Amino acid sequence: MMRLQTLSFHDWLEHAFGREVRFQQAPWYFDPEHDWWDPPPAEAVSYLTRLFEDPQTALEGFADSQIAQGLTYLVNTSASGDNRWLCSTDVPIKDRVRCVKSIAELFAKLFESRCTPSLSHLSEADAGTLNCVCYMWWDAFPCLALADDPHLPTLHDCALRTMERILHLNSIACQESALHGLGHWQRGYSDKVIPIIDRFCTVHAKADFRLLAYAQSARCGCVL
Repeated sequence: MMRLQTLSFHDWLEHAFGREVRFQQAPWYFDPEHDWWDPPPAEAVSYLTRLFEDPQTALEGFADSQIAQGLTYLVNTSASGDNRWLCSTDVPIKDRVRCVKSIAELFAKLFESRCTPSLSHLSEADAGTLNCVCYMWWDAFPCLALADDPHLPTLHDCALRTMERILHLNSIACQESALHGLGHWQRGYSDKVIPIIDRFCTVHAKADFRLLAYAQSARCGCVL
């Protein structure tokens, strides 16, 4: 086991995405002895932002299964815990905000084109390899700010605006992901979540009725 603190961007991509995807076995990051990335928070935020802003270039040559595994390793707190990179006040607020905003670019440039038009909350059998990562993005994403962080309102507002941007992509999988996230944020931000979802339902009144039903569930915070 080795703590990796000084990886170049290219080496970091290989570390996170270049691994074998095992068949019906736990992924490599659950192995008792494995290397893990533990950079300074500012470097982590910088690398994530660079990846999110230009995923086509960064992830060229990796299979969807490797991309799904790598993104899970990097940002799903059930896989590697919360490394507290984004909530670190050692990172300038402008860089943290940029990283959160860049998530919309990841959805537009990766998930929109590579996720199948399936609804994950209905466990549809034809869902693609990346659909689950897309769907669970906001559910499993690391903490953006701790309670005593003076920039918490800014970051949370940025996250909600980012979800709204994703909500209007031409992808039912991306729209479902945004609704899933908004549903989880409804309890703390109903004054913002409800208008966002209402605007979506008005603009997309002819969308799949199952998605619109899910939107109504998210509107009242009734999502899992």
